[in-house]
This record gives sequence, structure tokens and C-alpha cells, in this order.
Amino acid sequence: MATPTARPFLKWAGGKAQLLDAFAARVPRELAEGTLPVFVEPFMGGGAVYFHFNSTFAFRECHLFDINEDLVLAYTVVKNDAPALIEYLRDVEDEFLSKDDSGRRDYYYAVRDTFNREKQEIDFTGYGDAWVERAGRFIFLNRTCFNGLYRVNSRGGFNVPFGRYKKPKILHEEVLRADSLAFRNTTIHLGDFTQAEPYIAEDTFVYFDPPYRPLNRTSSFTQYSKNRFSDEEQRRLAEFYARCGAKGAKLMLSNSDPRNADPEDGFFDDLYAGYRIDRVPARRAINCDGTKRGEVREIIVMNYRPA
Repeated sequence: MATPTARPFLKWAGGKAQLLDAFAARVPRELAEGTLPVFVEPFMGGGAVYFHFNSTFAFRECHLFDINEDLVLAYTVVKNDAPALIEYLRDVEDEFLSKDDSGRRDYYYAVRDTFNREKQEIDFTGYGDAWVERAGRFIFLNRTCFNGLYRVNSRGGFNVPFGRYKKPKILHEEVLRADSLAFRNTTIHLGDFTQAEPYIAEDTFVYFDPPYRPLNRTSSFTQYSKNRFSDEEQRRLAEFYARCGAKGAKLMLSNSDPRNADPEDGFFDDLYAGYRIDRVPARRAINCDGTKRGEVREIIVMNYRPA
């Protein structure tokens, strides 16, 4: 089991920390009984659910997947080389905080330019020394960019502007050390969610956290990679969900509730007809207009009856 202090080391749009109690109240009884020793998360994102569940239940093994190359790289560095990453981030934090506002802004954009330029040079398939600095830049940008967003342009370049925080905390040493320990029973994979299928069987608990279907045209956070997660992708995921369920695995999936914006929109009700769908309250965590950060409903889809 992982240490209970393990938690996300990144700020992440759509993070699930606020819904952990709702998820915990809906886990299958087999999880508490210890008969689901394998945990799989095909969209690892910020990892709040993974860290919470891996700290709570005695999983024999965990498998995390994501198509975001830099996210997978950062997770892998935290697992394999946390001390070197901590040393790098300590130097970056000291240098950044020693500057005035103008100097910090220049520093941020210089790091962002380097980060985007070197993407063509990094081998994302073979672990190397360059990964530590790459992960450090990724974490620095995450901690100092506007609202902790991860957004890329059509060429895959990170394009979130400077965040202008008074004193951002860039290095969270205890969190990185705890997370590195949590990863001991975990394999981190770069790939599409369907590549998780070989690791899913009747002894597996799977949590799906795909890019959420936007509630309207201005609320989309699906530009997580240069390939947008469209309604067609949501349908492809529903087909995959059904295949995993046919293997006997216990499945939990979360997404936005289209009925927040249109009471007649039954997109997910139709897509997951026959499964249990619970609607739970959540707060919209990221919106450039603070007056619009209100409560909305999200859905939790399960192929089992909760304990």
C-alpha cells in the first residue's frame, strides 16, 4: 500500500479531489474485500483518484495510461528519480522567486520557449538524463502558468500564459517523495486508453476519467493534447467500457452532465443505458470569470451495485 500522504503534484483542470468522497461511497464491495487486486486508470490526468485509492486499498499492481507525453514523462521521473527532480526544482524555485514581477514573467516565457523547442529533441520512449530537466520545466510551468491549465496549440506547443502569482510554491518536496513511494506498485504507460485492455480482467477495478464533454462552446477543456476528444471519441470509449465489463472487471467512469446546460440532453444516458448512472454535485474549478465558478452536476457510471 502507498503512503496516505501521496497526492497529486500537479494542478490539473478537471482534477477529481473534490469528488473523492463520492467515489469512495460508490466503490464495489469486492474492493474492500481485497478481491480486486489490480487497479487500472486509462486516463491518469492529475492522478487524484489513483493516489487516493492506492493509499486506501492494497492493490497488488496498478497501471496508469495517458496520451500526454509530458505527463507520462513527469510521472516516470517522479517514480524513478525523485531526488534529482527535487534538487532541480529547488534551484528553479530559488532563482524564480528572487526576481521581480517583470523578471519572473521573462523567466516564465523563456522556460516555455525552451520547453516547446526541445519537444522535437526528447525521446519520449527511452528514459534518459534529459527527462529530469524536462519534468522540472513541466512542473514549473504547471505551477506558474495561468490557473494551472494544460493547453496546447495545433502543433502540440504549450501555450498557456503566465499566471502572475505572488509567491507560487514550485517545489513540494514531501509530496514528490510520497508519490515516488506510491508508484512502487505502479506501471506508467504512454498510450491511448484502449491500450489498457490487456491489463483488465475480472480481478480489476477500472476508473475512467476521460476529457469531459464540454457543457457549452466556451467551457471546453478537451484541448489536452493536439487531438480533441470529440463525441465520436466518447462513443469509442463507451464501446471500450462495454468490452471491459464483458471481461468481468468492475468499472467506474465520471464525466460532465449535459443536463446542466440542456435538461433534454441525454447523450450519456443513451450512451451508457443499462448501467447505473449517479449524478453528484461538483464545483467548476476553472473559469476565467470567477462569478461563473458555481456548482454543477457530474455523472458517475458504474457496471455494478455500490457496496
